[in-house]
Amino acid sequence: MAKAVIKQDGIDTRHYDVIVAPHITEKATLLSEHNAVVFRVAESATKPEIKAAVEALFSVKVVGVNTLVQKGKVKRWKGKPYRRSDVKKAVVTLAPGQSIDVTSGI
Repeated sequence: MAKAVIKQDGIDTRHYDVIVAPHITEKATLLSEHNAVVFRVAESATKPEIKAAVEALFSVKVVGVNTLVQKGKVKRWKGKPYRRSDVKKAVVTLAPGQSIDVTSGI
């Protein structure tokens, strides 16, 4: 039996599960000069899923997707150690002339 997917405005709701948030840092801002945007994505997201989600949500043409997993660090709080969770990031390269304003939201 096929899984029913609810579409709202022609967009799969699964795309909202793939893209978690934009990753705004100094290095990510420098990448925007090279037509690239950095997103935090779900741990189980694949490159084709990320590409489809960005193209559907932001109406842009994606040229390439590079992913990386940032391993969580061990930190201390009040003398007790804890571990930050792992984060998967995707560097999405856009076609020339395309751009995404990550500060406006979806």
